[in-house]
Amino acid sequence: MNFQQLRIIREAVRRNFNLTEVANALYTSQSGVSRHIKDLEDELGVELFVRRGKRLIGLTGPGQELVPIVERLLLDTKNIKRLADQFSKTDSGDLTIATTHTQARYALPPVVVQFKKAFPNVRLILHQASPKEILSMLMDGSADIGVATEALEDKPEIAAFPYYSWEHAVIVPPGHPLTQANPLTLAAIAEWPIITYDAGFTGRSHIDAAFDAAGLEPDIVMTALDADVIKTYVELELGVGIIASMAHDKGRDSVSLLSADGLFARNTSRIAVRRGRYLRGFAYKFIELCSPELTEPVVRAKLNPKDAAELAY
Repeated sequence: MNFQQLRIIREAVRRNFNLTEVANALYTSQSGVSRHIKDLEDELGVELFVRRGKRLIGLTGPGQELVPIVERLLLDTKNIKRLADQFSKTDSGDLTIATTHTQARYALPPVVVQFKKAFPNVRLILHQASPKEILSMLMDGSADIGVATEALEDKPEIAAFPYYSWEHAVIVPPGHPLTQANPLTLAAIAEWPIITYDAGFTGRSHIDAAFDAAGLEPDIVMTALDADVIKTYVELELGVGIIASMAHDKGRDSVSLLSADGLFARNTSRIAVRRGRYLRGFAYKFIELCSPELTEPVVRAKLNPKDAAELAY
């Protein structure tokens, strides 16, 4: 058994059992991939894949049991390298943060500034992605830390920590009739075309739930992935906007912000790390800069209780 065989098992699952794609991902030949799979099956004495002719179409029972073990082994292999770097290159290296546009644009800039001052030799990579893509990056190890409002909870392999809470607000062109609504209601908002976030982004589910609970069917004429696009089309008077309140800049934006307190459920943005991943010291510091309560011992306790006990000792 060797690491290339383990990588092939993992990639076969990720690439939906397409051996051509597996070979391309691992910079080898398809025949080499097939040979490695056959050698491993012969060594273990069991078939790991369900076959249809020469094609792989799924995992056998033993294969399904093996995949989580393979994932852990390959994760720990990377952890060994990170551990070595932690002690040999204390204040240098790479830190990849996968996050949404809203977090990157409005929540993280002060944290990034503080982090770069403290760790000038660390290459900080901000990768903007959808919440589902962020989760995928955490799972496959291409991101160290994820920051988003959606998708990071209820995944056993992911440890998610509350970052901050926020509310939606309504934006309208100056002088819009809704500026005279007192109080502002969902019914009043629903009388106008609405521009808001795409499904799965920035608390959109709470917006839909609020209108549904009120028995209203809003006319959502446009959706976008980020608030800047929403603001642009509200400025063009194509509708009223519903955005994250922190995405409005009073000094820059020409649209008017209307408080929607109590109309939509509060949202919680979260910081997430894959359980079992070894984090460098500067990664723990980044998390603490986001939320001072999330100290290294606190984060370790949720990532790996054994590590937390050893750190306390």
